[in-house]
Amino acid sequence: MRMQDLVDISRRFGADPDYVVAGGGNTSWKDGNVLYVKGSGTSLAEIGVDGFVRMDRKALAAIWSNRYPEEEDARESAVLADLMTARMSGEENKRPSVETLLHDILPFTLVVHTHPALVNGLTCSAQGERAMIDLFGEEALWIPLTNPGYILAVVVKDAMEKYRKRTGKACQIIFLQNHGIFVASDAPSGINALYSRVMKKIRTKVTREADFSSVQSSFGESEAFGAALRVLAAAYSGSPAYSVFRRDTETAKLVADEAAFAPVSSAYTPDHIVYSGSDPLFVEEPAALPAAWKAFTEGKKRAPKLVALRGTGAFGLGGTEKAAQLAVELFMDSAKVAAFTEPFGGPRFMTAEGIAFINNWEVERYRSKIST
Repeated sequence: MRMQDLVDISRRFGADPDYVVAGGGNTSWKDGNVLYVKGSGTSLAEIGVDGFVRMDRKALAAIWSNRYPEEEDARESAVLADLMTARMSGEENKRPSVETLLHDILPFTLVVHTHPALVNGLTCSAQGERAMIDLFGEEALWIPLTNPGYILAVVVKDAMEKYRKRTGKACQIIFLQNHGIFVASDAPSGINALYSRVMKKIRTKVTREADFSSVQSSFGESEAFGAALRVLAAAYSGSPAYSVFRRDTETAKLVADEAAFAPVSSAYTPDHIVYSGSDPLFVEEPAALPAAWKAFTEGKKRAPKLVALRGTGAFGLGGTEKAAQLAVELFMDSAKVAAFTEPFGGPRFMTAEGIAFINNWEVERYRSKIST
């Protein structure tokens, strides 16, 4: 395998919206003592050789012997410092993916981690684990909701060791609750075959897909409401704000009333939190916006990234036009996930503790800043 193979397969999955939205997902290749892993905030769709960080695998292995603080912020800072130290000479201006340790411990040459809405219909559902076992049996591992980064690597490492003892082999498919999927193989053809099998098996259970037909970019009161949102967002952050409006068949159904909005009213995965926010603001009518905005921002100490107006549509907000557009794209991804959860017992959002971790994690703030 060559470095170009890593670039090619990264772009293949990164450019496919069925697998990757926004800056999500990461890939890696092991070449002897060197791990090439995607840099944080880098787009898989456009990545080149320079988008990967060369890591010293001996230095990464040594991290497992270290003892870290129990307190979250102190632990994550210490682990990040050790990851930075494990970069090879010449990589000092790059930041490795937060999932670097997990990539390194998977005993295969090539690893591709993505967040497909179809897969997350399973991982973000009430009966996801049971459904995974029914579909894949011992072919795959299920990892319960776990904070990403070091703790996730610890949990996966333990689960992999138990799997090997139980089956006599290493696992190549790992489903992460409320997160996504890791697929590992020794060649790109193996990655493609495994992903194809995963997607086909899950799709056999799908009963409905989100309907994004009949798109309208603006109508009626949406323009005035969007202008009011921009004023409020700019006043809150002290910088210019942008808004992007979305209305289509699925969105119209979801914003019909607050009960209909429930399947997209919280966060399914870390990506949804980073780009679309953990708690969209639902507003009954334009006149209610100032009070609703005040209550939201005072209670959460931040502005919403997604605002839904009953009977009208959804508005993405951001400090740049790209950030506002990504807020809408991740809202649409939430709608896809919600539809895909239906045959698996319906939606299961991230826990309040998991959401709080992502909202306060420096790593995700960095990723959001770089990618928007």
